[in-house]
Amino acid sequence: MGTALVYHEDMTATRLLWDDPECEIERPERLTAALDRLRQRGLEQRCLRLSAREASKEELGLVHSPEYVSLVRKTQVLGEEELQALSGQFDAIYFHPSTFHCARLAAGAGLQLVDAVLTGAVQNGLALVRPPGHHSQRAAANGFCVFNNVAIAAAHAKQKHGLHRILIVDWDVHHGQGIQYLFEDDPSSGCSLGCPARSGWETLTTWLPSCTCCSHWPLSLTLSWCWSQQDLTQPSGTLRGKCRPRQSASPTSHICCRCWPAAGSAPCWSALESIQSARAAQAPYWKSLQLQGQCGQVLGCRIPPQAPCSGYDSELSLDVTPVPTSPSTHSPEGRPPPLLPGGPTCKAAAPAPAPSSLLDQLCLCPAPSVRTTVALTAPDITLVLPPDVIQQEGSALREETEAWARPHESLVREEALTALGKLLYLLDGMLDGQVNSGIAATPASAAAATLDVAIQRGLSHGAQRLLCVALGQLDRPPDLAHDGRTLWLNIGGKEAAALSMFHVATPLPVMTGGFLSCILGLVLPLAYGFQPDLVLVALGPGHGLQGPHAALLAAMLRGLAGGRVLALLEEDSTPQLAGILARVLRGEAPPSLGPSSVASPEDVQALMYLRGQLEPQWKMLQCRPHLVV
Repeated sequence: MGTALVYHEDMTATRLLWDDPECEIERPERLTAALDRLRQRGLEQRCLRLSAREASKEELGLVHSPEYVSLVRKTQVLGEEELQALSGQFDAIYFHPSTFHCARLAAGAGLQLVDAVLTGAVQNGLALVRPPGHHSQRAAANGFCVFNNVAIAAAHAKQKHGLHRILIVDWDVHHGQGIQYLFEDDPSSGCSLGCPARSGWETLTTWLPSCTCCSHWPLSLTLSWCWSQQDLTQPSGTLRGKCRPRQSASPTSHICCRCWPAAGSAPCWSALESIQSARAAQAPYWKSLQLQGQCGQVLGCRIPPQAPCSGYDSELSLDVTPVPTSPSTHSPEGRPPPLLPGGPTCKAAAPAPAPSSLLDQLCLCPAPSVRTTVALTAPDITLVLPPDVIQQEGSALREETEAWARPHESLVREEALTALGKLLYLLDGMLDGQVNSGIAATPASAAAATLDVAIQRGLSHGAQRLLCVALGQLDRPPDLAHDGRTLWLNIGGKEAAALSMFHVATPLPVMTGGFLSCILGLVLPLAYGFQPDLVLVALGPGHGLQGPHAALLAAMLRGLAGGRVLALLEEDSTPQLAGILARVLRGEAPPSLGPSSVASPEDVQALMYLRGQLEPQWKMLQCRPHLVV
């Protein structure tokens, strides 16, 4: 299974035939530009191409009235003046003789994608469509939208495939009121949160354009996870999440999209206030949001008064500077990194190249022929891997392996040397762009030393910023330079401690809700603020993670470093754990975490403490009101 790409060139046929400044931005180039970029990046060739089909009258009728469908059908034979007159009856819409055909293709593309995913033909997919759909209502076009493509796809998934829970994440500069109106009267769906809240089905958050995903992760991912775990009072339905900047409702305010790519910018307080309001409105319906009051007491948190945020900031600050002049004296945010009390001092180091240089080079290369490789010293016959995951047979040269092992007493034994040689060979393949991700095994007694070698090898062979997430009894290598090139996160320490902004330890949360909070509230904000080009995940002695939890961590870290994630396991780990990680690293969804639970008070306190210590140095943490607890 791979990724499907659904498209049809006929969807470029419809265009504006008269002058209308409000509608002129909805043009064929919106679609062809996206397809061109996919081709330039070599992504189209990696997908299963599906040609969109037209949605049938019955499929359109899942959400639209017969009279409205008939009205749109008649546009095929109307002249330009009649089309303009009909368009004027709706808000921000234009019709063209090809509109009916294009709109049916757009809706049909979504249906094809749903069928392909739910029948197992593909793992996931993307439908490139126009006209768009989320503003369209049961009997009205609106905001460039003719048929509500996503709503039709959701209704189709429920009717044909028997789904009971569907998550819709609607990301746009405008409120997708069409989806809201189509589902709010459905007893299985509940009502909107944009108006007085009567249920927990729809979350509406308002955004200023300079705000970023770091603020939105906790709310959206927690609701999504709880939704899948049935952590709510209603039995079934469709969850709709809405993210939008607080801008004019007019489609002409699209200019605010220009600053969305600044993913490292600090969130605006107006956005934090919006999410705070959404949390408060949703809390009665979601167990995992019902510790909001307790969290506020622990934090004493409040939203401080701030100057109003402008709609567009041409000088958005990032968590990393393009080229740090000196890693030893400059933090990822371009200023001296003040160490916390008791933290180690930084040693002088030579200037480092731009932190994204390796990532940029690898992104320009063709996609690796091997997506995921497993390097085991002794292949396990019980290990079941997907067909395209390769079991590595190669190893680094013996002399080279011994040279790397020489400083470590625990690596002199033959089995440790063998494991190290395989890891070095795999790591070189990842750094050279031949392999995307991998899994390596090492004896438990040599886990710390092997991880040390992996870090040093990565830093000396092209990685400029390396993120290491160490789970279990693994201490930071004592000779690892404090030059800002390595971010060490230890999950499994005895106590919460921030020895420096690049050296953080926290106990392993005892509850599933605490683990999810740790990932969303600490690991991901630090990781995305650091912007590594190589990620190491080490499951050391006593890591205590079950397979689904380890898989979730690996899956969330795949968004970093172009997916270059190397997982290091102990040789006595179960084959099931290696198999789960291999499937996740190649792109499959992680398994369920099981019954939902909230974070324990101890987990919340540890998380709050670390965020409070690290917040001054990391912009991604400067949104405390939205911790997921």
